[in-house]
Amino acid sequence: MNRLAGEASLYLRQHAENPVEWWPYGDDAFAEARRRDVPVLISIGYAACHWCHVMAHESFEDPATAALVNDVTVPVKVDREERPDVDALYMAATQAMTGHGGWPMTVFCAPDGRPFLAGTYFPPVPRHGQPAFPDVVRAVAEAWATRREALLSQADRLAGAVRAEATLLDGLAPATTGR
Repeated sequence: MNRLAGEASLYLRQHAENPVEWWPYGDDAFAEARRRDVPVLISIGYAACHWCHVMAHESFEDPATAALVNDVTVPVKVDREERPDVDALYMAATQAMTGHGGWPMTVFCAPDGRPFLAGTYFPPVPRHGQPAFPDVVRAVAEAWATRREALLSQADRLAGAVRAEATLLDGLAPATTGR
């Protein structure tokens, strides 16, 4: 059993028996990533999401995939309905990176929370032009070990793009008239 069994969210508790050693979103997970010097895998979904359950069954319940994820990341599970703030932040990054969004949202971050790679559903094997989830995890681990500065530079560029978009959207909001 992982760290999700005592969580309030039904969605998180549904993943408590996964062999993935899930952490709930919070400072402890990021501190563990810093301690281990590994990236954070953030998986965001919700209870009624069909593809969230598909990816959970195909990848997060698979012992070999779970062992890989546990070995090279600190995996964090987020219920988008419980944490819309976290969902909105990483959705903006996912959309900036891929041009689209959706759930399950799969985001790889530095231990300080800055995302450097994002996507949605990844199949367990290459399919329909999508890479296999285990291949993505292995590529992230290899890049973290050998090209970390490039990943962190990507994270900085992405953070800047998301900030610029938020500023632009704030500028488009209607002004209040004080009535």
